[in-house]
Amino acid sequence: MLDGSLLEPGAPLLRPDDLGVLRGEGVCETTLVVDGQPRDLDDHLSRLAISAEMTGLVVPAPNTWRRAVDSLVEAWTGGRQMVIRLVASRGPEAATEPVCYVLGSALSPVSIRQRSSGVRVLLLDRGFTAQAAQDAPWLLAGAKTLSYGVNMAALRHAVANGADDVIFVGSDGGVLEAPTASVVVARGRTLVTPPGDGILDGITVRRLLRVAAKAGWSTGTAVLTGDQLLSSDGVWLASSARLLAPVTSIDGLPISTDLTAELGALLEVPA
Repeated sequence: MLDGSLLEPGAPLLRPDDLGVLRGEGVCETTLVVDGQPRDLDDHLSRLAISAEMTGLVVPAPNTWRRAVDSLVEAWTGGRQMVIRLVASRGPEAATEPVCYVLGSALSPVSIRQRSSGVRVLLLDRGFTAQAAQDAPWLLAGAKTLSYGVNMAALRHAVANGADDVIFVGSDGGVLEAPTASVVVARGRTLVTPPGDGILDGITVRRLLRVAAKAGWSTGTAVLTGDQLLSSDGVWLASSARLLAPVTSIDGLPISTDLTAELGALLEVPA
């Protein structure tokens, strides 16, 4: 809990009529802890506050969340890496404040495998353009909410069709993001990611571009198409727990992964 007390994973916490359960009403953040150090926690707390404001929630101050994170990290005995999830669920209909908690778990074997072996990706139409999402804030395209039904359906579609993940494209063909990750592309010694319109502000891709620029790479944002992904020198999915997963194929066509080790070192991806 946010007061620093610890509950067993099976202990009751949410009411059955919590709107986070019934409607996906709430916001969340996920980050990786390596050797007791949460990565980019300040950035995640800032993004949590932005998502909360977009959804009309009032969440506790950052220091309150930090106290809960510190207690959980101190109690962790499961290995070098753990995943921390910060959750604010709206609560029952009459609630005046959200139900907030922090959850710790081991990094999944799938995430570890995808860091090294990569992901096969399908391109899927998201059903709107980046501009349309920006013009319709009620779509919450730039908020990290508990409503992940579409994203999980996309991942199931990928697995059912012989892939591991998807990259969403707008109805105009512009690359957006993956269901749980940002997209980053190499063109020679230049790294680019799609503009932030209509997608979640990716904390890990922001870190990658920052450290890559210090190492001599050119970095920036650019409108991308599926054809440009296929003709690039590498494509990666960047996310807070998986960190950097190289894309090995798009719609069955191979993609180079030669730069993965270099970028992984810059991002300090754990061995």
